[in-house]
Amino acid sequence: MGILYARQGHLKDAEIIYNCALAGYEKTLGSMHTSTLNTVNNLGLLYKLQGHLKDAEMMYNRALAGYEKALGSEHMSTFKTVNNLGNLYACQGRFDDAEMMYNRVLAGY
Repeated sequence: MGILYARQGHLKDAEIIYNCALAGYEKTLGSMHTSTLNTVNNLGLLYKLQGHLKDAEMMYNRALAGYEKALGSEHMSTFKTVNNLGNLYACQGRFDDAEMMYNRVLAGY
């Protein structure tokens, strides 16, 4: 539902849905479950859309740490979040950091 709201431009509603889902996943599945981590990554995407770049970076880093621990550093979900961090860094003008993330993804692929 959060994805639908975000695509419709209802970003505040999407944020409410994602945060509710995140709380539920954390309670029932734990913080390292892939469903929880997917929601954390999606919150990062949403925060980036909202222009909340520090919050987006925090969510991406949380998702990345979780994916690396749960799935390993060479998993596609890990690469997806590394790429998202690269995009965020590029938007912030942090081009050296962005290049490092993109090179990591490229090497992994």
